Formats: sequence, structure tokens, C-alpha cells
Amino acid sequence: MQYRQHKLDNGLEILAECNPQAHFSAYGFFVRTGARDETANIGGVSHFLEHMVFKGTPNRSAEEVNRRLDEMGSSSNARTGEESTIYHAAALPEFQDDMVELLADLMRPSLRENDFETEKKVIIEEILMYADQPPYGGYERIMEEFFSGHPLQQSVLGTVDTVSSLTPDAMKAYFDRQYSPGNMAFAAAGKVDFDRLVETLETSCGSWQPFDVQRSTPDTTGHSGFHIIHKENSAQQYILQLAKGPAAKDERRFASRVATAILGDDAGSRMYWEFLDSGRAESAGVGTYEYDNSGAIMTYLCCSPDSAKDNLQRLHELQTKIRDGVSERELEMAKSKIASQIVLGSEATESRMFSIGSQWLTGLPYRTPEQIARHYESVTLQQVNEILREYPLTQNTTLVVGPEKNLAPPA
Repeated sequence: MQYRQHKLDNGLEILAECNPQAHFSAYGFFVRTGARDETANIGGVSHFLEHMVFKGTPNRSAEEVNRRLDEMGSSSNARTGEESTIYHAAALPEFQDDMVELLADLMRPSLRENDFETEKKVIIEEILMYADQPPYGGYERIMEEFFSGHPLQQSVLGTVDTVSSLTPDAMKAYFDRQYSPGNMAFAAAGKVDFDRLVETLETSCGSWQPFDVQRSTPDTTGHSGFHIIHKENSAQQYILQLAKGPAAKDERRFASRVATAILGDDAGSRMYWEFLDSGRAESAGVGTYEYDNSGAIMTYLCCSPDSAKDNLQRLHELQTKIRDGVSERELEMAKSKIASQIVLGSEATESRMFSIGSQWLTGLPYRTPEQIARHYESVTLQQVNEILREYPLTQNTTLVVGPEKNLAPPA
């Protein structure tokens, strides 16, 4: 396997892990733009634009795009987050030229008004459907509360009001402000002919005009509070918490990920034994959210409404106790599990493509799976215990969603 990279004159980065032994290839455009780059009046435009990209280009109708993807037997999709939008596909190596050219064409969509109004209805239905699903908009609400006053408080989907008021001109203005070739990268993995890849992208994308893209990247201290969304018909109670954590470029993020694995991974963690093995909760865990110059740690728990008060107290006690430190045995078990996950991921072509692109998105240098695994292996007990003291999980925003409304913060 060989890593190669190239930058076009207009700033578009081309990154690839070339593996001649692979049976297929994965490709994707990674755009450094998302909900945090929106203003309140165009909330949801990044996600809406992701949909519109597949509605056709000056060279292809939506039907032609989908037909060509089917003819290549590909799997394709897109995703939008707080900080990025990704368009990706996987196909057999013999379709490399056609797939790369098609993806490049999609990056210059027509944004036709008829398609815009049709897709707007689809987006609004998606927002309403998501609001009806557990935890009933809880993620958006807790992000808004914790990151209040910060760009990361913006909802990825937007709201019915913001999406309803969006216009094609507003979307075009956003596209023209964010989709500069210098704010994009093309990542590939698998059986990739890199020289031909560069040649195809030069032909397809070399004429794109570059321009500066700005992003506000303030840090955040995070807000604390206790909030309840009363959902009388919900069968379960959902507990979400956000606390401050290391940012995407902070080297302490490795220790933070190990610490959260010890506290709340899905097998053998402290939360597993306290809540899942005991039957006190249906699901529970902890995960890191690492952003550009900001970070957060999310804790979640789903249980019966009758157990919510007791579980809130138990969770608080676990979060308090872990600040006293973890054991060497817990450290080694967590690092072993993380290393296994890295090895498993390295064998999946699409996983490698996402890893390459994600490293670029955060401005980090390329690291092989082996180098990433060594970073985790080098994490010490002192580093984990220091991160647990520096980022106390008891200082958080808590959101409780469900039928039980007579709940309060733990004593």
C-alpha cells in the first residue's frame, strides 16, 4: 500500500492510498463546510445543498446521474455534519475514470429552481420525521444549549422555518462562498491508478476558480444546565450530556478517547457493568466530539422512565469517581480494544478513504493505521488521569427527554 498526494494549481488536494491487491476502489470529495459555517437565516443550507448536488448538473439530469451510478454497480451517498460535507462512491477499479469524472461533475450542480422546490419538501419531511424519532430532536437541542453563542450551535438539518425560507439564490451564494477548490479535497483508496486519477481530476476540476474561504473558529467553555423535553408518549427516557473535551488537533484527544472507552464503551466499561449488564438501562455510552478548535464529550443513556432518577444519580457518581483515576488494567484493555478496531478498519477500503479525507478535514498530516495505533499505545496512565481531571464530566449540559418530567440534577 502506498500513500500519494498531489495539489492542483487551483488548490484542490488529491489524496490516495493505492493498494494493488484491493478488489475495488472508493472515492470521495471532502468539503470543509457544514452547519457551523452557516448564518442563522440560512440554517440547514449545507445539508439541503448536499441533496441538490444529486439533482443534476449542466451536463447531466438527475436521472442520468442515477442511471450512470447504477450502470457502474456503485454504492454512493453523501453526508453533512457540523464541519464537513462529503460526497462518496465505491466501484470496481475499471470504472475509475468514469466515477471520478461523474463525482467531479456533481461538484458543480445546476441548482435548478424546480428541483429546489421539490427537494425542499423532502427536506422538511425529513426534519419532521427526525423530530418524531427518539430522542426527539434531543441532539440538536443539547448542541444548541451547550454551544449557545458559538457557531457549533447550528443544527445540521436546520428548522422548518429556515428551510422553508431558503431560496435558490441564497444557496448559490453559499455555494460560491464555500465550494472553492482550495476548500476541498478528493480522497481515494483501494486499487487506484494515481497518475490517471490526477489526470482525470486536472481535466475535470482544473478550471475551477479558487477563492478564499473563511471560518470562525472560536473555542468554547461550554455551558452548564439541566433541561427537560417532556414527551408523554415516549416509552423510554433519554439522558444526553455534553461536557467540554479536547479539540480535533489537540494531541490529548488520544488520551481522551482512551478515557471515554474506559468509562463508556459498549463492552467491559464502567458504564457497561453499571447500567447494561445490570439491566438498569437499554443503552449507555460515552463518545468524543472533536471540532476545529473546540471539543466535547457526549454521554448518553436510555432507560425506563421509572429508572431515570436513580440512573441520573448513578451516572453522576460514576463521573465523580473516575476523576480519582483509572487502573493500569483498564488502560491496557481499552488500548487493546481500540487497536483492534483500527486494524479491522484498515482492511475496509471505504474506511481507509474516509480516514484519509477526515485527516485532511481536520488539517492533520497523513498517518497510517500503524502510526495511529502507536499513538494509542503510547498513551500513559498519567495522561488519561490528567485528562479526566482537566475535563470533568460532571460539569455538563444535561438534557432529559421522555415522559418523566419530575426530574432534577443529581445531588
